Parts: sequence; structure tokens; C-alpha cells
Amino acid sequence: METASAGLAPDAEELVTADHLEWADIIFVMERAHRAKLQRRFKAQLKRARVICLDIPDDYDFMQPELVTLLEQRVRRHL
Repeated sequence: METASAGLAPDAEELVTADHLEWADIIFVMERAHRAKLQRRFKAQLKRARVICLDIPDDYDFMQPELVTLLEQRVRRHL
């Protein structure tokens, strides 16, 4: 399994590109707003990938233990 991470916010360390989305089989987003933004910006590139919303508020710090726990729980069922 290979993974990559990219963001939608202008200040993201790595911004999402069409190449990211075309490469991915499954795309996880934290919030429904993220899924909607992806679909607006990259509709053509999302035709073959599954976009899964984890329904996790995007207000945690990087690698915050509570966030890691939520991610492990919610991502596991989709892999």
C-alpha cells in the first residue's frame, strides 16, 4: 500500500494536484466541505477514485493523539 498526503488550503505543505487524484484509488477527506471543494476543483480527475469522508472536524494539530486514534478507527474499515 502506498499513501500520500496533500491539502486544499493555500498554506498546505503540499497542495493537492490533478496528478495526486489520478494516482489515487481511494481519497480520504476529513470533512464534507473538503469533498465538495475537491469535486468543484477536480471533477474530471475524480471519475475513477473513491472519495470517502471520515467526518472528522479539521481542527486537530498535526499528529495529535486523538486525531491519530480517530483516523485509525475510521480509515481501517475502508482498506
